[in-house]
Amino acid sequence: MDETSNASRSAGHDVRVVFLGGLGEIGRNCAAIEHSGRVVVLDCGVMFPDPEMPGVDLVLPDFSYLRENADRVDGIILTHGHEDHTGGLGFLLREVDAPVYGSALTLALVRSRVEDAGMSGRARLVTVSDGERRAIGAFDVEFIPVTHSVPHGFATAFHTPQGVILHSGDFKLDLTPVDGRRTDLARIGALADGEGIRLLLADSTNAEEPGHTRSERSVGEDLRLIFAESPGRRIVVACFASHIHRIQQLADAAVRSGRKVALLGRSMLRNVGIARELGLLAIPEAAIVDVERIDDLPAGDVCVLSTGSQGEPMSALTLLAAGENRHFSIREGDVVVLSSHAIPGNEWAVAKVMDGLARRGARVVHSGVAHVHESGHAKQGELATLHAIARPRCFVPVHGEYRHLLRHAQLAIEMGADERQVLLCEDGDAIRLSDEGIDFDGEVPAGYCYVDGVVGDIGSGVLRDRRALAEEGVVVVVLAVDSRSGDILTGPEIITRGWVYAPEAEELLEDARSAVAKAVAEAVGAGSFDADTLRRATRRAVGRLVSERTRRRPMIVPVVMEA
Repeated sequence: MDETSNASRSAGHDVRVVFLGGLGEIGRNCAAIEHSGRVVVLDCGVMFPDPEMPGVDLVLPDFSYLRENADRVDGIILTHGHEDHTGGLGFLLREVDAPVYGSALTLALVRSRVEDAGMSGRARLVTVSDGERRAIGAFDVEFIPVTHSVPHGFATAFHTPQGVILHSGDFKLDLTPVDGRRTDLARIGALADGEGIRLLLADSTNAEEPGHTRSERSVGEDLRLIFAESPGRRIVVACFASHIHRIQQLADAAVRSGRKVALLGRSMLRNVGIARELGLLAIPEAAIVDVERIDDLPAGDVCVLSTGSQGEPMSALTLLAAGENRHFSIREGDVVVLSSHAIPGNEWAVAKVMDGLARRGARVVHSGVAHVHESGHAKQGELATLHAIARPRCFVPVHGEYRHLLRHAQLAIEMGADERQVLLCEDGDAIRLSDEGIDFDGEVPAGYCYVDGVVGDIGSGVLRDRRALAEEGVVVVVLAVDSRSGDILTGPEIITRGWVYAPEAEELLEDARSAVAKAVAEAVGAGSFDADTLRRATRRAVGRLVSERTRRRPMIVPVVMEA
């Protein structure tokens, strides 16, 4: 057999992994795994916008690679129910028609998102169970239980022609989880002792943090203490609506202290309903009260579970802090607990909410002053345990900012990994597993896709315009010209927003009008008086004057009408 045939046979057994998001940032987790000409998508998450993205609701992965290969996609696997792994599914289903696999809870959580995107008719949701091994097109996939801050998360083991590829999912090693469902290290060890694990892709979020993540149960103990210390006071607790274990512990503490539980926020109502229906959350019916009734109850008989722990605009807690929640108002003496950490980038918004609550007389308890939150991600000690048990031949850190990925790569090497078999990847990188080893295999588009409302990808140009408007303002110049002679018939009129305060800058605006009139006259004198030429002349004239007189760079919008 010649060399070309050998190369072809080898390529047919190669496995390719393409990273579309989640490497170098917190959020947008998405990857594609390929072999034998087929593709399976692993997670499809969103990232929440930072202050440099005005008006943006969500940030998606770039789906262009998946769009171009849509006919090769056999399935979409969701490792767990968090938005940074599932929030983009409704948008992906517009591009790719493939079944979606996940636990019963994960699929229940994403169903409403898919419906909101108008894609419920296209969503084929397939429930998988702990330990199940299932053929998904050309792929042999095993679903391994892991403990995380949302129940029923999975690690996924892909049994491929190049060996087992193990993706850890988001995980921690909690020996006393609230639901008793531990990360299945025994199965991971069995894979390592049996077929062996060729490639490990593992969560890096807490790779810089030494030690071990504390058990979720430890948070419950501190929350119970807050309830015990607050008799006669109304308690409001904000946490992630997907954190069913935290909600269970809060409900237990409320019931034990004789309080009724009220739910505030759309996602809190929805997720609690889903979890109770699936038997994952036990709250006595008699303990639940409509939030509209809490003002009729003694303050010491009330616990409100609310959304908005990240200071999201228009969320329940943000509206409470602003005094604009239609259900009830924060009163002097209320205790408000933020049972979460601020996601990187949300610190300012969370601090603003806490300040607003304090101004309204609430005692604000947060993770900086009490142990009211614990991470769902493994720290260095747990990551080292995973590496010791899995003993992967190759390793790529995933899920985290670049510094997290770098530290996790260093940890793997410290644990005995061959430095040549550890790749530090970023969004857009593709890697190939072959008989010769692991190596980079090109790049694919992996930029940000911005969502505003129901519109996908408003474009970086739109964001630049929004930033310019927010930072420098806008100057609109309106004039009408004779289409035959080029004479100015009306105007130029100068309208400004966010540049200068017009009543106090009349002289400056008059100089701008004169500069425009002069520029138009010069253009007409040169024989060019079509609308496009006059718009360019107007923009140049105003831009020059604005820069010289104010050292600012507002957006300049010339409007030239022909009559």
